[in-house]
Amino acid sequence: MSPRRNRPRRDQASPLDGERARQGDQGVQAWRDGEWLVRGISGAAAEKTYRCPGCEQEIRPGVPHVVAWPADGWGDPGDRRHWHGGCWRARDRRGPVVQRSRNAPRYG
Repeated sequence: MSPRRNRPRRDQASPLDGERARQGDQGVQAWRDGEWLVRGISGAAAEKTYRCPGCEQEIRPGVPHVVAWPADGWGDPGDRRHWHGGCWRARDRRGPVVQRSRNAPRYG
């Protein structure tokens, strides 16, 4: 009896081109506020610093994250937002982030 093969053979696997590997896979996700085109960015492809709209923290270069923009066709490249993966998945469960100055009271 021969051992079971757990991995697909190399000739059966789909080839991964360089552009798809750099940009990540893209798909459409439906949320309460509409449909969004979502692309995962690998850490190797993340070259700039971005501000996550979910937590208002920086996404540093080299950190894998998600880019999302409206799927309705009305958006332009300026409508793309870079999110931490966890922030993107939890965005329906969070309230809006309140930005305070250093001197503002924390509660009340």
